[in-house]
Amino acid sequence: MFNETYKLSNGVEIPKLGLGTWLLDDAQTAQAIRDAISIGYRHIDTAQAYMNESGVGEGIRSCGVAREELFITTKVAAEAKTYDAVTKSIDESLAKMGLDYIDLLIIHSPQPWTEFREENRYFEENKEAWKAMEDAYKTGKVKAIGLSNFLQDDVENILESCEIMPMANQILAHVSNTPLDLIEFCQKHDILVEAYSPIAHGAVLDHEEVKVIADKYGVSVAQLCLRYDIQLGLVAIPKTANPDHMRNNAELDFVISDADMEALKNVEPIQDYGEHRFFPVFGGKLK
Repeated sequence: MFNETYKLSNGVEIPKLGLGTWLLDDAQTAQAIRDAISIGYRHIDTAQAYMNESGVGEGIRSCGVAREELFITTKVAAEAKTYDAVTKSIDESLAKMGLDYIDLLIIHSPQPWTEFREENRYFEENKEAWKAMEDAYKTGKVKAIGLSNFLQDDVENILESCEIMPMANQILAHVSNTPLDLIEFCQKHDILVEAYSPIAHGAVLDHEEVKVIADKYGVSVAQLCLRYDIQLGLVAIPKTANPDHMRNNAELDFVISDADMEALKNVEPIQDYGEHRFFPVFGGKLK
């Protein structure tokens, strides 16, 4: 699995499987990266909002693998909506991680988290933020640029005026919550879709219908969910600090049948993400 990649629209290769670091502190992140890279991972995903970019940098420096063999993604804070704020944030991320460049830089959300999916869509502000992203790309600070949590009209807003097309859109996409229309729209425009929380933060693990299909292939529900996203043409970014889970998440050398893919696409949506339900991306509301 570790050798399998997609090619972004600018030719940059990105591993199909990555390691997410959300909710890990600096020390946990550094150790998780060392463990993951020793297992074979080469794709690490973080964000300014995770407050662990320093840990990412420490993990990279101490992992024993050359920087150029790694693919590092970070995300501009959702609240940065001016050219200057985005430019400053890019430099801050590079400094915190101690890197000369970022492989993929993403706008974390089309709106500040406290206004996520509300009436103000920040269309003009996102165009200004995107201009800063384009300029960072032109100067080599970043090798690819993209979006996260952008709906179709949010993406169209960027497309109508951008000089450089978005190369990725990282969204919530898992069994029981697969935005197929958005995925199809992005893929039609050569925008690679990345799936965060591909195992629904564990909320899908006890789903009986999904368990039956996983048992049919002799795999875990987590493995089935990751394979599902990859067969949809998505990058899967499961988050874990557990080396055993890292290994299991990479054991995906099976193929889900077309009939079972259809069944998984139609699994009833999860209504409760448990302890994570209050986060905006899971339908909650930060105060």
